[in-house]
Amino acid sequence: MTEPADPIAVLVSGGLDSAVLLAEQVAAGRTVYPLYVRGGLYWEAAEMEHLGRFLSAVAAPNLRPLHVLEAPARDLYGDHWAVTGRGVPAAGTADAAVYLPGRNVLLLTKAILWCHLRGVPAVALGTLAANPFPDATPAFIESLARVTNEAVGGLVRVLRPYAGLPKSDVLRRGAGFPLEHTFSCLRPVDGRPCGACNKCEERRQALAEVEMINGRGRR
Repeated sequence: MTEPADPIAVLVSGGLDSAVLLAEQVAAGRTVYPLYVRGGLYWEAAEMEHLGRFLSAVAAPNLRPLHVLEAPARDLYGDHWAVTGRGVPAAGTADAAVYLPGRNVLLLTKAILWCHLRGVPAVALGTLAANPFPDATPAFIESLARVTNEAVGGLVRVLRPYAGLPKSDVLRRGAGFPLEHTFSCLRPVDGRPCGACNKCEERRQALAEVEMINGRGRR
């Protein structure tokens, strides 16, 4: 990680992992730039609404306003479930079922270039130990960062402080943060979690494992 005085960008969604990561960086005293990459996916409206609530709840002088970067993916993914909301991976499906081809390419390229153009030395993302996707491996992320930096003569580092952790450990680190404002769902209904998809079940299991009950961090 960077030294506490160094500014840092954090790639955020509305989910638990990136929320804890951002809140930890804010609590450490860093100047934190939250970045959200919008691709036109089915859940983004609900996700961004919850993200706004979370950012308001952790507001501090060193937390900068949310920057929304556009990386349209609807033309890329076509009638994929991530765009249509139809046939989303259900609870109990393997982690690999929620793979979006090249998603980290879009997220990280935009984030690295944003940081380079604004003099922010590092961007962090909340990739966990269990992430099975080919664009989340250390080798891939290091290669993508190197190539993107080479394209602009940059030196932006990509940090993955949770890469060795399961989600339950991340949640333990997040004790005391307003996780009730986070959101993890592939097919929200009227802005609320469907309760039946892969991400809803993953969230439910992680919260149960660390005994986060009485509504804290749950929806």
